[in-house]
Amino acid sequence: MESIPVTRGGLQRLQEELQRLRNVERPQVIEAIAEARGHGDLKENAEYHAAKEKQAFIEGRISLLEDQLARSKIVELHHEDLDLVRFGTVVTLTDEDSGAAKKLQLVGDLESDIDQNRISINSPIGKAIIGKKLDALVSVKAPKGTIDYIITAIECP
Repeated sequence: MESIPVTRGGLQRLQEELQRLRNVERPQVIEAIAEARGHGDLKENAEYHAAKEKQAFIEGRISLLEDQLARSKIVELHHEDLDLVRFGTVVTLTDEDSGAAKKLQLVGDLESDIDQNRISINSPIGKAIIGKKLDALVSVKAPKGTIDYIITAIECP
């Protein structure tokens, strides 16, 4: 089994999601299925079918999280490791053309979330910046063309 790199915070978020699915959402959907069954004919019962679909999604997500958490390995980041962009670091990238800056944390696939500015080490940006030093110029191939960034900060989260 291949281990999955995660940050300590990422592992905690995933464990919390698993607990929420097991202890809150699973019982709620079981209750919704029981209630929908009480409405009679199951063939034309939209509530029942929706609840069963939700149950399948929840059970699938629980199985996936259990597997991934079992294979997770925490990668520790230390303040002295800030000479290069590494797994777990928070990196400020400044667009060379526009001057717009964005702050991103480099994480594993399991915990990446663009809405929270956590990007995967396997993403185009992640691959471009991993191992680079402060003030390095990096080029990222994007759908709208190549974007050049300057690494303007490397920090611990």
